[in-house]
Amino acid sequence: MHYVIVGNGVAGTRAALTIRQRHPPDRARITLISDESPYFFSRTALMYAYMDRLSRRDLEPYERQVYDRQHIDRVQGRVVDLNGTSRTLTLKDGRTLDYDRCLLAVGASPRMVDFGGLDQVNDGLVTFVSLQDLDDCERLTWSTDQAVVVGGGLIGVELAECLVHHGLDVTFLVREPYYWPAAFAEPEGQMISEHIRSHGVDLRHEEELTHIDVDDNGRVCAVETNQDERIDCQMLGMAIGVVPNINWLRDVTTPPAIGGALRVDRSFQTSLANVWGAGDCVEIELEKSHPPLHEPIWYAARLHGQLAARAMMGDEIHYEPPIFYNSSKFFDVEYTTVGDVQDVPEGAQSLFRRMPGKPISQRIVFDEQQRVFGFSMLGSRWDHTILTRWIEERRRLDFVRQHLHRAQFDVEFGRIDLDAMDEEVRTL
Repeated sequence: MHYVIVGNGVAGTRAALTIRQRHPPDRARITLISDESPYFFSRTALMYAYMDRLSRRDLEPYERQVYDRQHIDRVQGRVVDLNGTSRTLTLKDGRTLDYDRCLLAVGASPRMVDFGGLDQVNDGLVTFVSLQDLDDCERLTWSTDQAVVVGGGLIGVELAECLVHHGLDVTFLVREPYYWPAAFAEPEGQMISEHIRSHGVDLRHEEELTHIDVDDNGRVCAVETNQDERIDCQMLGMAIGVVPNINWLRDVTTPPAIGGALRVDRSFQTSLANVWGAGDCVEIELEKSHPPLHEPIWYAARLHGQLAARAMMGDEIHYEPPIFYNSSKFFDVEYTTVGDVQDVPEGAQSLFRRMPGKPISQRIVFDEQQRVFGFSMLGSRWDHTILTRWIEERRRLDFVRQHLHRAQFDVEFGRIDLDAMDEEVRTL
């Protein structure tokens, strides 16, 4: 049986290793294809390479010998055609591969908008999701004094932090009235905005890019905004989200069903026989009354890859979205979120607590029966597995408050004094 996996990100690599755990080389041949890098690397760690805290090799979670020891064949190249009838893939250089089972785990690319002047840009415009993006950022940094970052999510603040690290003057344009409304209520968003500014970033809310100016060589030299501002810059970072890498699939010999992303069912099966999909490139069809589920997040992609591999090997898989969680950092502020904190039912309330004078807060969301179903924690480090378990066990607010210290990891300067925090309960 030949398993061919297109994409060696976290979903594709997890799928390859899951197959090999069950099937030895004499029962399963595994081929992993990528046109970006011959080895799986952690995208979430790109910023640490840019800030010279990690080497390029340090970005790779596995030793390179793992692929040979696990008998996983690596092919570097871009797949340009899929023929589900003949079960073949064609690469850009003309090579073809036969498969028995195929997994499409082709990820996502930075979103781009046709801003005014974009067609005149030859250099100075960067994104920050790939090794090639890292190359571009490092190449441009030495000749840059001023930079502008557009987009108020995780990638935007990571890029801003990197640019500050390299001593650049950074302007951060965020169109929303406070930082990241998709994840934060206003108090947390304003707190993070204040923290970003404290690191020297000129963070501007409700200001949007309208036009890109270039010099005689086509390099970005300034941007114009909807506030009639012209901001000089030699580097422009676009961090306005990502889009699934699916457009090429529309033109293959046997196109799979595509909506906003590659459509798969709860077993990660596409509309094509013997072809599955996983990770940022897919949307999962749930009940007809629900819109397809798109989960462009690292933790979800890892789980997708594991489950899709099991489905390819014949297991019955019926995907149930797990309780959501994510963790990150905003400069030096830790962030952990578990469950639902934004899209909440009518009558939900939240207990919000903040440490006076410090970027430390906790928000615990609960229903009318006082059952907790969401956490948004900033400024300290938390064990998401414990918080998740409390949601699964439908624990009440009084229990969670009494035992909250059990979910807090020890941090360098000790535990946060939970009793020293200001708090309020508010209906959402």
